[in-house]
Amino acid sequence: MLVKQQDDRLQVLVRTPLEAMQEMQFPVDYRSILDLDELSASNLLAEAANRWITPNLDLYAGRDKLPPTTVQSVRLSIPSDRSFTDFDSALAHVRGPPLPPTTQLVWRQALLDVHLETPLGAHGANERPRFSIDPRFGRLGIRVLTVILYESSDGDARVLQLAAEPGRVRLDPNWAQAGVHFVAMGFEHILSGLDHLLFLVCLVAPLRKLRQLVLVVTSFTVAHSITLIASAAGLAPRALWFPTLVEVLIALSIVYMAFENILGVGEERRWTAAFGFGLVHGFGFSFALSESLQFAGSHLVTSLLAFNVGVELGQLLVLLLLVPLMDFVFRRLPNERLGIILVSALIVHTAWHWTGDRGSDLLQYRPLASLTDAVPEGVLPWFLVVVAAALPTGQWLHRRRSRQKKPAEGRLAS
Repeated sequence: MLVKQQDDRLQVLVRTPLEAMQEMQFPVDYRSILDLDELSASNLLAEAANRWITPNLDLYAGRDKLPPTTVQSVRLSIPSDRSFTDFDSALAHVRGPPLPPTTQLVWRQALLDVHLETPLGAHGANERPRFSIDPRFGRLGIRVLTVILYESSDGDARVLQLAAEPGRVRLDPNWAQAGVHFVAMGFEHILSGLDHLLFLVCLVAPLRKLRQLVLVVTSFTVAHSITLIASAAGLAPRALWFPTLVEVLIALSIVYMAFENILGVGEERRWTAAFGFGLVHGFGFSFALSESLQFAGSHLVTSLLAFNVGVELGQLLVLLLLVPLMDFVFRRLPNERLGIILVSALIVHTAWHWTGDRGSDLLQYRPLASLTDAVPEGVLPWFLVVVAAALPTGQWLHRRRSRQKKPAEGRLAS
């Protein structure tokens, strides 16, 4: 679909497989070749557009729904036609002469091109009306992908890829609309991401002091914000196997934190583990965000920050419910450590299965064979960043432990 405002009308150009026009009987011969003479003499193409396209397409200007689109012209195209690369060439093509009657075109390979338009009314006088679209083409095929090229009145162009029936989508959102959309998206993502939730459970399960809890949660938040923002800025590794590697590392982070809880170790340095694993989880957040940045319009920075805010709000809600609940349950057990161990054991069982399944997917990419490509693809720089951050942290912890041991040794000597 190509969408563009021209004067007081909104123009829409649609290209779809003719085969998607269900229940339509097109004239063909015994070889399934279209009879173009008979087809041009009938009104079947316009009837197909009016039956399957116009009723399933709603357009909005601001909050107002625009009148239904009307078919202005319609024609068939061969599969190799490339006129739909931009609006002007596509419009000239649809308005142009039909295919020659001698064209040998199998009906299952034909493309149906339709020119639609709708009046804007009072919105036509608006300097830049904000358009929205609601395509409901899910019934046209087993798998439906709608690709929309929108050209705004000031010359900006953006491409959207919508799967099945996505609902109402804003073609040119303002900053507030983009912000609200991405806050909701980040909030929904953290609540629907079971692996992130289980990591949070393991992370805070043994913590009872507010200072510890704030330090650990802040460390995790800062870390995943770093990699989330860096990934959105295009600084993340570009290897094909990298997203699968991150999924494996996320599962391993849950396994590691659960084993720490079972063994009763690592509470004094938990904030460092939260920071390290937060870098990994931030990449996981970025993969969900990257598929949705097409809905940000021209407000990429606003949308990025809003998504991160949504993630933090969801995380805060989980902690506000989770921490008091665990404290209430664990304190009523004969042994509080027993409750932490049981919860961690259940979680590690699930996370270990995830590690195996995701590890099998990772090995299909043969990442070790392509490790030499990691330098230009950005894996090595991130590895060096993590090492550079880990070394001073380890030295600081070592000095802190040394200072704690010296007074004890002095008392023992006296």
